[in-house]
Amino acid sequence: MRAVIQRVSKASVEVGGEVVGAIGRGWLVLLGVGRDDTLDDAARLAEKVVNLRAFEDEAGKMNRSVADIDGAILVVSQFTIMADCRAGRRPGFSDAAPPELAESLYEEFVRQVDALGRPVATGRFRAEMAVSLVNDGPVTFLLDSRRQF
Repeated sequence: MRAVIQRVSKASVEVGGEVVGAIGRGWLVLLGVGRDDTLDDAARLAEKVVNLRAFEDEAGKMNRSVADIDGAILVVSQFTIMADCRAGRRPGFSDAAPPELAESLYEEFVRQVDALGRPVATGRFRAEMAVSLVNDGPVTFLLDSRRQF
């Protein structure tokens, strides 16, 4: 399971012109699910996102988590994060989970974030979405549940 997380002052996602999820300060998480991912991957990545200390403290150092700042998390499914672009000019998606598995693990990730006490909003799985954000910093991280990077 992979995530691109962006520290935001606000973010939202629309489907068909309707806002389906929105947050203030916190993380925007673009989440990709791999073919071999499990419930453990969802739990491990959720814990990392909630506890990653990348928000500034009073000294201006990245020393606070999203929980420490009472922030929220917006989770948007994005299977293209699993793309393999190493060869040729067209991305390959053979490492991405099939939609049924991806949706269940996406939902499990959201449940895990909620269980860790963070307000969580979502996009709509398999929908065409328009994501808006105000990147704070900018601060962006790539995370992988298998620690591949």
